[in-house]
Amino acid sequence: MTEPYAAGSPGLRRQMEIYQAGRAGITPAQPVSPEELGRKAEHTLRPEVYDYLAGGAGAEDTMRANRQAFRRWQIVPRALRDVAGRALGVEILGRRLPAPLLLAPLGVQGILHDDAEIAVARAARGFGVPFILSTVASRTIEQVAAAMGDAPRWFQLYWPRDDALADSFIGRAERAGYDAIVVTVDTSLFAWRERDLRNAYLPFLHGHGLANYFSDPVFRDAIGGGPEAHPVRALEYFGEVFSDPGRTWEDLASLRGRTRLPLLLKGILHPDDARRAVDHGVDGLIVSNHGGRQLDGALAALDALPRVVDAVGDRTTILFDSGIRRGADVLKAVALGARGVLLGRPYGFGLAVNGEQGVSEVLANLLADVDLTLGLAGCASLAELNRSSLVEVPPPCSAPDSFCNNDLI
Repeated sequence: MTEPYAAGSPGLRRQMEIYQAGRAGITPAQPVSPEELGRKAEHTLRPEVYDYLAGGAGAEDTMRANRQAFRRWQIVPRALRDVAGRALGVEILGRRLPAPLLLAPLGVQGILHDDAEIAVARAARGFGVPFILSTVASRTIEQVAAAMGDAPRWFQLYWPRDDALADSFIGRAERAGYDAIVVTVDTSLFAWRERDLRNAYLPFLHGHGLANYFSDPVFRDAIGGGPEAHPVRALEYFGEVFSDPGRTWEDLASLRGRTRLPLLLKGILHPDDARRAVDHGVDGLIVSNHGGRQLDGALAALDALPRVVDAVGDRTTILFDSGIRRGADVLKAVALGARGVLLGRPYGFGLAVNGEQGVSEVLANLLADVDLTLGLAGCASLAELNRSSLVEVPPPCSAPDSFCNNDLI
């Protein structure tokens, strides 16, 4: 049974847990490697569901670029430093967290496992890791809050066309004890996703990921009652209000004034947008290209991170999302200026393979890897990391279309 993260060395503790079990001939039931875990999830899920989770937009070039960017930045370890007592803790938005890790808003988790977001919430609670609940969740804002107790949780908002619905979502999150609102700004339109189009599969049209909409009084009033009585109209109205490609910075100014919670924008890649966001009073930015699921051909999120940090890093909290797989990835993002990172697909794979325990295994392994990698880099705390901890090197090859199939996981 995985132990929650605590003070000390999660890396050594996790290693010994696995190696001691090996003395009895027991090897991990769940793959340790993120790539192997992805392949196990592929064999567990229906093909269209796996493709929805693992796939990206277009030719998936941006998804590959996210991983290739991590290879270009390499850690320069320092020797003979005291790293016996390592500390992974970090403060984000005024709250002390045990590690620089948050669980990204991953939608429609009910297609991955019957326990859906409840399983993820419980796993996150066990490690003190914030869970960012997606608007398009399979469980409601209130259900997830109940599962998390007093553990940190944020709510991600897909900004709907209907302001009254947006206000209702935000109000529900406030009343349910969420600590922040994350507004995703790179999803005003559904991307051209070739895997999903090949499978003719969009989970929302099958009624998945709509728990927050179907339980919302504003949404229910708009369709003339509950979705049980008006199932077709409910799906139609969701399609009408999910997003508004006409939103502008002027709308953000209004939204900022409608919540008392910290407000972060997710999907910022350009330094000018970062400056404008801070000027509009946001409390944080998440540098992200949606894991390569939206604009194919966009730059790797890690390549955007230093420019955004240079622009506004001294004025706001900057987090990183897109491509995190291992401990070294976390250290590289922190060294380039991120306060913390979001983990996405890997915990989705863990959920698919083994529910709550699968997510806990992913968290235990990643936190152990972060701890050991930090020490091997010659650092006793994350605060010791900066750009001098890294060196940028040329890509390992010219990257033909078949380059590193694992990058698609």
